[in-house]
Amino acid sequence: MNLNFPYQFDGRGRTLSASATDYLNQLVEQVLFTAPGERVNMPDFGSGLQQLAFAPNSVEMAAATQFAVQAALQKWLAGSVSVQSVVASAQESTLNVTVTYTPLNTDVTQVQTFTFEPNS
Repeated sequence: MNLNFPYQFDGRGRTLSASATDYLNQLVEQVLFTAPGERVNMPDFGSGLQQLAFAPNSVEMAAATQFAVQAALQKWLAGSVSVQSVVASAQESTLNVTVTYTPLNTDVTQVQTFTFEPNS
């Protein structure tokens, strides 16, 4: 059973489950939005993406974000997905991160885009 994230209950009071696609999307989101040191038993879990979003925006920061995100996804989700690409771009005060991956049990490519506006 794939647990839904964040943890919720269904209408019958049971643990809410997620479809396989939603579950993988949620796993990617957890890796991106968890800061290293945030999990007690897994201190290096996460990508540090949220900290990078508050750094001064530049091409260099976008490249650092791209490498950090791709490394974290490959490390933590290697048994579930094949990361095709991570593209980070900086435009004025906005940081866009697009993650393209393929679940290992399918041939369907998934694309998720995250947008950060740290000054808002």
